[in-house]
Amino acid sequence: MVDAAAASGAKEGMDMIKLENINKYFGELHVLKDVNLEVKEGEKLVIIGPSGSGKSTTVRCMNFLEEPSGGHVYIDGEELTHRNKTQLVRRTTSMVFQQFNLYPHMSVLKNLTLAPMKLHHKSRAEAEELAYHYLDVVGLREKAHVYPTTLSGGQQQRIAIARALCMQSKIILFDEPTSALDPETIQEVLDVMIKLAKENITMVVVTHEMGFARQVADRVVFMADGQILEEGTPDEFFENPQNERLKTFLGKIIRK
Repeated sequence: MVDAAAASGAKEGMDMIKLENINKYFGELHVLKDVNLEVKEGEKLVIIGPSGSGKSTTVRCMNFLEEPSGGHVYIDGEELTHRNKTQLVRRTTSMVFQQFNLYPHMSVLKNLTLAPMKLHHKSRAEAEELAYHYLDVVGLREKAHVYPTTLSGGQQQRIAIARALCMQSKIILFDEPTSALDPETIQEVLDVMIKLAKENITMVVVTHEMGFARQVADRVVFMADGQILEEGTPDEFFENPQNERLKTFLGKIIRK
């Protein structure tokens, strides 16, 4: 873990992610409209907004799962391009998806060791040591030798987070990591993410969990209609919103 002073220093430093004038079209549909966004090293950024606002597309443009139709993406100071995307993303970025994306025919341990061995050329012993360490972090060491289909949705998502951590990336992107979960399993995943937020990992989280945003975010961004309409600290964002669209959105989802 890093102390508060070190974390603060990191956030005042370099941009780990920078989006410049990002536009994205799907056919005639203009999904992202001149999106500009910077995420500092070690920062925890939460993106919220209504369905169809461009939140997930924005995050997926950060690792070129969706290539922008226009604009520039910089990761760890280097421009992300079609040519270098595989190498740069593997070196810097991991992602946790809505639907876990675990291999059902492999044990949990094999799910966690596959990428470190194949992509980062770690030995089996090194990869398994990492896997057990991060299974401890997410509280699921005892599940190392079972198959993902025997686990609850919350457990599968915690395994997916452990898999992302095994890549030892500087950046972890979370695309609505609790949206596919039953209500009773959401908190166990959020608890793991709250624990991670104390580490000096750059995190970008698309979520509808406002309590998590209040507790963990250094900065919250509100998107609608493919644009960033407001951003600020959680206190500013939730206690004194300025944009009328944001006020309406918060009024619908936060019970007074």
